[in-house]
Amino acid sequence: MHILVINSGSSSVKFSIFDATGKAEPVTILDGQVSGIGGAKASLELRHASDADAANNAVHAGDSVEAIHLVLDEISKPGIPAIDAVGYRVVHPGPKLDRHQRITADVLASLEAAITFAPLHNPEVIRLIREAMARFPSIPHYACFDTVFHQTMPAAATTYPIPLSFHEQGVRRYGFHGLSCESIVRQLRNTPEIPFPQRLIIAHLGSGCSITALRDGQSVDNTMGLTPTGGIVMGSRPGDLDPGLVFYLLRQPGATIDSVEQMFNHDAGLHALGGSNDLRDLRKSAATGNDRAKLALEIFAQSIRRALGGMVALHGLDALVFTGGIGEHDQEIHSLAHGLLGTQPIPVFILPAQEDLVIALHVARISASHQNIPVKSEARSWSQAVS
Repeated sequence: MHILVINSGSSSVKFSIFDATGKAEPVTILDGQVSGIGGAKASLELRHASDADAANNAVHAGDSVEAIHLVLDEISKPGIPAIDAVGYRVVHPGPKLDRHQRITADVLASLEAAITFAPLHNPEVIRLIREAMARFPSIPHYACFDTVFHQTMPAAATTYPIPLSFHEQGVRRYGFHGLSCESIVRQLRNTPEIPFPQRLIIAHLGSGCSITALRDGQSVDNTMGLTPTGGIVMGSRPGDLDPGLVFYLLRQPGATIDSVEQMFNHDAGLHALGGSNDLRDLRKSAATGNDRAKLALEIFAQSIRRALGGMVALHGLDALVFTGGIGEHDQEIHSLAHGLLGTQPIPVFILPAQEDLVIALHVARISASHQNIPVKSEARSWSQAVS
């Protein structure tokens, strides 16, 4: 069985093909990404498992639809195995979908209804799903959700202090980067020489950032909330804000809900503070004396310290993991842990976020069911978590 995994972001589409034929764990045979979507320098990167280096070609990708067609054209070329199933990372399923599952017309309708929960991510992935389903109409397609892993969070971590009528509409803290967190748990459990930490904190730091507290491998708290906009300062998102600031912005001349939403999803965070949402660019600018970049880095670091400190105070700490593009590669962010932990002998791990592998595992597991019944993740349902 060959599984295509599509993991899309605001300006990139990552993809992988896994061979899950008679194997204990799916094996990557090809992966790549279209990056710079909507910009003047879009590129298509492709790496076969047998190749040491990736091929990188300039392409035109004005939007995500053009990008996904580049991907689908590439993986349909001679020599690449026929695809048997497709799995997608979907950020927010909304209140009705609580498990990874095969995509049907009803599932797509629920995802459309959930766009208000993740306006930065869901519209794009829905477009990609529709395009890929049109290209491969005879094979099953599956949605894997970033929120499912966090359904073990207790009511104290998920409930907003607002009228209960809104809770009944699905307004609560969902938590995100769950597929990344699940991959970290798998990696630690599959490393027998490392005792599995009872109290684990995972810092997923990339274009989007979140910190998750886990107990015995299950999520108990996450810095993101109803949407992936809150929590830590991010590349183009602000993180947590005073609700009064939202009202202030809406009262500005010409302001609309859409314009403020656009600001929060695309024009805030590091981009607003330092002029770039790429931490590498900000570090280079700060090194040349750019005060704006220095302030952005200071605010970003303080946001992470505040969140980590709160998680440690609430849930304790036996081990800390950094993951995501920034979490894996930025040495100065790693130093935050030493400053926070002081002389405590707490192990700190740097691990890759293997979201695509986790999606392939879920797709293979659901496909193996004769009835093709949707399969819950190892996390309990929200109703169980709050009962």
